[in-house]
Amino acid sequence: MSENPPIRILSVDDHPLLREGLAAIINNQTDMLLVAQAANACDAIQMFREHQPDVTLMDLRLPDMSGIDALIAIRNEFSEARIIMLTTFEGDVEIQRALAAGARGYMLKSMPPKDLVDGIRSVHSGKKRIPTEIASQLAEHLSDEALTAREIEVLGQIAGGNRNRDIAEQLFISEDTVKVHVKHIMEKLGASDRTQAVAIAVRRGIIQL
Repeated sequence: MSENPPIRILSVDDHPLLREGLAAIINNQTDMLLVAQAANACDAIQMFREHQPDVTLMDLRLPDMSGIDALIAIRNEFSEARIIMLTTFEGDVEIQRALAAGARGYMLKSMPPKDLVDGIRSVHSGKKRIPTEIASQLAEHLSDEALTAREIEVLGQIAGGNRNRDIAEQLFISEDTVKVHVKHIMEKLGASDRTQAVAIAVRRGIIQL
């Protein structure tokens, strides 16, 4: 009886140390084979075309574009691509974006190696893999009203230390309109002041500093 071929894996991360660590974990498994590594999204897309791996581990934050955009680019060409997002962040907004874009799994870099390899096997067999702590994070904000694109713009300006008058000038809107946006942002995020609104937005992955 022939043995099953190993799970062929592409690893994408811009930190050499992390790539080495992932390579060591994967190469320790008898049923896995690391076929390629990439340090940015552009190389990741190229490597995927070349090797067409069974499972791809994709870092969320890459130097040239986000891991989610790389995921979208790959899945536009290869709709069956099985991609697991790997991140240090638990922002529910980014998790939702990744899953909506077709990610099959979402894992934290802080998880034990055993959970990672179990996750790879799980995704390879056609299942989705989202750790409990991430699933509960998603559930917590499921009914939240999302910020509009304009509100996210205003929030980005607030994070940059701009006052309402500056924001109005930057976005070509009136100061009163800015005040209305700020009020809505606070309500939607459950924040008591501008600083807290920025902190919540960063933690949830709505904006990046």
